[in-house]
Amino acid sequence: MDCSAEESEIRRALEPIAGLRSLRFDLGRRTLALDADAALREPVLAAIRATGFEARPLDGPSQAAPKPASSGLPRLALALLLALASESADFFAPDTLPWRLLALGCAAAAILLAGFSTYRKGLSALRLGRLNINALMTVAVTGAFVIGQWPEAAMVMALYAIAELIEARAVDRARNAIQELLALAPQDAEVRQPDGSWRRQPSADVAVGALVRLRPGERVPLDGEVVSGQSAVDQAPVTGESIPVDKGPGDGLYAGTINQGGALEFRVSAPASDSLLARIIHAVEVAQGSRAPTQRFVDRFAAVYTPAVFAIALAVAVLTPWLLGWGWSQALYKALVLLVIACPCALVISTPVTVVSGLAAAARRGILIKGGVHLEEARKLKAVALDKTGTITQGRPQLAAFEPLAASADVNADADAELGRLARSLALRSDHPVSAAIAQGLQAGAPDTATLAVDEFRAEPGRGVQGRIDGRLYRLANHRWVEELGLCSPALEARLQTHEQAGRSLTLLVGEHGVLALCAVADTIKDSSRQAIAELRALGVTPVMLTGDNAATARAIAEQAGITELQAQLLPEEKLAAIEALQARLGPTAMTGDGINDAPALARADLGFAMGGAGTHTAMEAADVVVMNDDLRRLPETLRLSQRTHAVLWQNIALALGIKAVFLVAAVFGNASMWMAVFADMGASLLVVFNGLRLLRPQGGR
Repeated sequence: MDCSAEESEIRRALEPIAGLRSLRFDLGRRTLALDADAALREPVLAAIRATGFEARPLDGPSQAAPKPASSGLPRLALALLLALASESADFFAPDTLPWRLLALGCAAAAILLAGFSTYRKGLSALRLGRLNINALMTVAVTGAFVIGQWPEAAMVMALYAIAELIEARAVDRARNAIQELLALAPQDAEVRQPDGSWRRQPSADVAVGALVRLRPGERVPLDGEVVSGQSAVDQAPVTGESIPVDKGPGDGLYAGTINQGGALEFRVSAPASDSLLARIIHAVEVAQGSRAPTQRFVDRFAAVYTPAVFAIALAVAVLTPWLLGWGWSQALYKALVLLVIACPCALVISTPVTVVSGLAAAARRGILIKGGVHLEEARKLKAVALDKTGTITQGRPQLAAFEPLAASADVNADADAELGRLARSLALRSDHPVSAAIAQGLQAGAPDTATLAVDEFRAEPGRGVQGRIDGRLYRLANHRWVEELGLCSPALEARLQTHEQAGRSLTLLVGEHGVLALCAVADTIKDSSRQAIAELRALGVTPVMLTGDNAATARAIAEQAGITELQAQLLPEEKLAAIEALQARLGPTAMTGDGINDAPALARADLGFAMGGAGTHTAMEAADVVVMNDDLRRLPETLRLSQRTHAVLWQNIALALGIKAVFLVAAVFGNASMWMAVFADMGASLLVVFNGLRLLRPQGGR
């Protein structure tokens, strides 16, 4: 089961079986998952085998699916030698009965050795009234043998089978490219035992929570969190980051990455089957199973093309003796040549190999594209909307200033310290990056200060958080919320403006009687953002910043990044409306965000990019494309890959149809032989496969 045409055959074979609820094909692993009662197992296997395919049940999803056997090569080599012997006997030997019988015997043996699988599938297809490549080859080779072209029939079948084997291996290279990532994670890990000793054991058997020791130079076997030690870790195999990342206690590790400097001990956070690496591989396997738009077009075209060519070949065999005065043997031979030339294999295989190669090339660069449709559609983008925090900026803001504004009945005598405790207690309850910066900054200023209990805590998306401390209501509110509460005096506005003009995000501590303190947080732009924005512009894409932050901060960051169009102080639903407006004004629009707060906009955009997918399940589920690190340059890289993929797809379609068109004309009006037919068919197939595999080659990059 190598291509969508064979998938369609199996679908049709299973359609008459009542009780099948769903079929899930995975062409990459050559597996079929069925949702059906256990009683249907044998009828399903029988129906598949009746089409000429070998079928065997798998014990579970982890069991390896069958792959083409390399042992077929000696058999095919022997078939080719016998075909050459038949050709030699026919051409050089005297035209006597013993030599003719020798040529006939060698040809028959070659056809049986090389064509057993083709005949089995072809006869099954003909019996069911279906015209596929195996049916066409069966008719062509049998016809050539019947009209006395024994050596040519043998050579055609041998060459076809060898080319099929080469093609299958080339296709597997594309399909299994992503599986190479799986080999990055070691099969065993050094695990601490209950008695305190260390012992190596299979990674698959290591439980979550176990302590693992990692030596310098070793690959990380499982996802986990560093418990002790300091080291630099090369994360390029998983996230595509070119610079090693420093790791210490509390930092996350990903299976497949490389420990460079020092020894580390880490606690396992996920089983081997659910590591970030395993989730990447699963996502790409699912993506490989989905059909891209060009592939769907080719499948529909091939469904019409094959019967049409068969009808043309039949017309050549039957009508040309009457219309053109050809001999019946000549007309039949030309019709058989037409059948071989016109096999749609090259056309059908051209798109999935190209798309899978593109998906694998992206995954190797830390870009997880969740389907061929997204890979193809990326080239059409006219605008990219970008969230600010964590996308354009570092996403790790720091507390730049904490300014008490008023002492009131809300606080005790030591106003500054008390206000800091109140703000920190609220900030610690929120997972927003700004809140984390406030909590961390205030903790650094007063490390020995205890936090206060917060009751009735609630987050207000796009505004801030609130809760009760000692029975009193306090808020950490952004500028917009403070305005909505009617608490922005002219003096406060002037003070806020000073910070906002410096590009700082402002959060205000608000008590029951007014604004108590000001927290100014600054986030710096990533070094890669400026280059990414410039590359997007060079590709003809308009970058637009959409942020919930205040306008002054947004303008400051946008100016640094080179973005001229921005919208600030947006709630999640307002970002959604902004995406729709961009789509109406500019055309296909992508949204780039963290995959959580920007979920509505990511879903509405023509293409959703989630930044920093490493370590977060939510980001991986929310978007169409997941950038495994925070490098914004992966966006223009995805667009360029989409353009290359589209170009190769149509190159392959043009090659497949163009070569066939030339040889079809030569077959009817010229002197094309079956040898030429095989080279036209399988040569075109190999050409488009190897052309598609070019996408696996890196195109520079960082």
